[in-house]
Amino acid sequence: MDSTHDPENAGQPENAGQPENAGQPENAGRQGAGSPNETVVALDIGGTKIAAGIVDAGGRIHDRLTVPTPATADAEELFGALTAAIAELDGAHRHATAIGVGCGGPMTGGGERVSPLNIPAWREFPLRARLADTCALPVYVDNDAKALARGEGWIGAARGARDYIAMVVSTGVGGGIVLDGRLLEGDDGNAGHIGHVIVEPEGAPCGCGARGCVEAEASGTAIARITGRPPAEAPSEIRARTGRLVGRGIASVANLLDLPLAVVSGSVALGFGETFFAAAQAEIDARCRLEFSRGTRVVPGALRDDGPLIGAAAVALFAARA
Repeated sequence: MDSTHDPENAGQPENAGQPENAGQPENAGRQGAGSPNETVVALDIGGTKIAAGIVDAGGRIHDRLTVPTPATADAEELFGALTAAIAELDGAHRHATAIGVGCGGPMTGGGERVSPLNIPAWREFPLRARLADTCALPVYVDNDAKALARGEGWIGAARGARDYIAMVVSTGVGGGIVLDGRLLEGDDGNAGHIGHVIVEPEGAPCGCGARGCVEAEASGTAIARITGRPPAEAPSEIRARTGRLVGRGIASVANLLDLPLAVVSGSVALGFGETFFAAAQAEIDARCRLEFSRGTRVVPGALRDDGPLIGAAAVALFAARA
């Protein structure tokens, strides 16, 4: 199960000459977040799968496993699957200094209570405290897409960028925004929820209660509803439509916040590949017409499948030193 990620040449943007600690505390160095021998447990909790791994301070993954997210209404059964995944790691977790978690939202600040839209079993679930009690380690929790934003800014496609949005287009759609080199938090830690920007007025109902959100129209869940098939089997026209709608959401955010870069990951976006990204870029080009937003780029996440765990690790590594 051992896996190593080499970040040195990961998709750097054109403005990579800017300060290299964008989106991280000012004491977060380029080569790592702490002692080279330091490791943390990284957890990514999504609507379809739970991933667990051991990640070092240079962003390398040393062990990992993935299990399906239980289809259950029992909060304790779901939490048990999470702790079982930690226990199945190769034993290196016994030397970890902290646990970093990326989890779907919304949530209250620091993951004290999480209510992921795609995980109905957890409503106001006290995730951080329960993990800390069970594992006897410091635990740091953030929205999974904000975690990805940290990871891509640390050693990924946004390395060196001071202003960007990172997105996950997967079972759901989420985002994290770095502005002036700082990850936006918002009133209760939920800033960046681009999945609930409305891109089709009077469109499909969304789990949030609105209609026509990016998540309701372009997520893996939405695609399965529209096509009656798994997203991986979606035809070309659906792949292009998904890219257009994601590009429409990005354009709105770029026009609002003066963001020149969008980094998009997740099984839907990366799985749809060039068809998705070409359609997203064309939509951005058509809708970003202000002088400052013209030229906004969308690129695939450089961390690929490693992104969720590296992002979760960054939540712990950098929060511990903030």
